[in-house]
Amino acid sequence: MAVNSEANSISISDLSLTFPNGFVGLKSTGLQIQSGHFCTLLGPSGSGKTTLLRAIAGLITPTTGRIRIGNTDVTDLPVQARNIGFVFQNYALFPHMSVAENIEYPLKLHNWKVDARKARVKEILDLIELPHAAGNAVGQLSGGQQQRVAIGRALAYKPSLLLLDEPMGALDRRLRQQLGAELRAIQQRTGITAVYVTHDQEEAFILSDRIAVMAHGEILQYSTPADLYARPGSRFVAEFLGEANLIDVQSVAGDMAVTAYGPLPFTAIETLHARHGQPSLLVRPEDIRFVDSGSNHPTPVLQAEVTRTLFLGSRCLVSAKMKDGKTLTVECGKSDAPREGTTGGVTWASSAAIMLVK
Repeated sequence: MAVNSEANSISISDLSLTFPNGFVGLKSTGLQIQSGHFCTLLGPSGSGKTTLLRAIAGLITPTTGRIRIGNTDVTDLPVQARNIGFVFQNYALFPHMSVAENIEYPLKLHNWKVDARKARVKEILDLIELPHAAGNAVGQLSGGQQQRVAIGRALAYKPSLLLLDEPMGALDRRLRQQLGAELRAIQQRTGITAVYVTHDQEEAFILSDRIAVMAHGEILQYSTPADLYARPGSRFVAEFLGEANLIDVQSVAGDMAVTAYGPLPFTAIETLHARHGQPSLLVRPEDIRFVDSGSNHPTPVLQAEVTRTLFLGSRCLVSAKMKDGKTLTVECGKSDAPREGTTGGVTWASSAAIMLVK
């Protein structure tokens, strides 16, 4: 069932959308999605991610710009001419139809013959691991099973692309993680290009080859999950992708940042000197460790008071109050967390501190 063709790539150039009331839903946007990749549009409500997805689907018409699927410019094509499978947040399954009938429905619309429809329905049921539920009404299924049926129906007629608009938003966290892994496995087995919308960064990390972080109608950064987390290009991206400790920088001298805690070493982002704005250091909680204040360390040791320890099962998040009254969040193993009220030192490797400017 694998699809390995550049016909499934997506190329978006200078795409913008201004609604009739004057609201700018998308600023000039460019995006390249490689064939067979899973791309997630990630951002808070109102960031433009669903608007961009609907423009790719043909559900709304952009004000400017072009959309290409493979070598075909689809900007002016209607929805039904784009060969796209779409999974909505509420799944949009037909309650009066069985599971098999739901999957078969788009095949009828595309005029598949009866024998071909039956064979394809069986193939899809095996793919989504629900062969035993073919005759069940969709109302008899769990939320996770309904999601798999919705994905199966969207894939049934072999579309070029699979678009998903927060399909797991109504599910609990543990089920989202499980189904996210299943969705990723289905996408990889079929080789289809997928574009997924979510505001949940953990979901995006689980699913994606690449993530486009969006805010205020534009893509702020587009890269792999690991690169976005390790080298965010802005304060917004850093704070949106997990816990982020941000330390104000007063000035920069070589590879040292002058802060309220004294000079601190850092790893510079390559474009640092081409930017403008108040710089800050980003240090992730898992990169900070508690140490004995009196011992020698290759990097500065800062005094801190433990004000709160949150037990999270396999780990703890510790609040460390610094001398200026600000708090750093430190991630520890459950057996390593210091007691509340104790005072000690915190430090981190110079390679763990990233300079951010905007």
